[in-house]
Amino acid sequence: MNKTTDHFKRTIQAYLDNRAAEDKLFAANYNKPNKNIEDCVTYILNWVQKSGCNGFTDGEIYSQAVHYYDEDDIEVGKPLQCQVVVNHTVELTDEEKAEARQQAIRQYQAEELRKLQNRNKAKASQKTNAQQVELSLF
Repeated sequence: MNKTTDHFKRTIQAYLDNRAAEDKLFAANYNKPNKNIEDCVTYILNWVQKSGCNGFTDGEIYSQAVHYYDEDDIEVGKPLQCQVVVNHTVELTDEEKAEARQQAIRQYQAEELRKLQNRNKAKASQKTNAQQVELSLF
């Protein structure tokens, strides 16, 4: 899974962990040996794909996760290759933050260098035009 799908999986799992801690009836379903978070995510992604919709509320997705654990005879579907966008703040590790900062600095430096080069080209072009004008006047 890619990082965004991993984040989606962690988000769903955190919700289910909290729900199981608060709801003993759900906890029994959540701990069924034939159920796991990978199949739960696959079920949700297939459900989303079949719906034809592109966006869902947290409640709609969480209810499908609970539904997966509640139902014994549920068709999970085949794993999908897709990217999931989670509308939550993604917590970056310190390493990811440092890399993002370095990338931003490199991008800024490249942009400033490009501006300087374009400015120098414009000045050189103006000098050439000025010299040509002077030469054509005589």
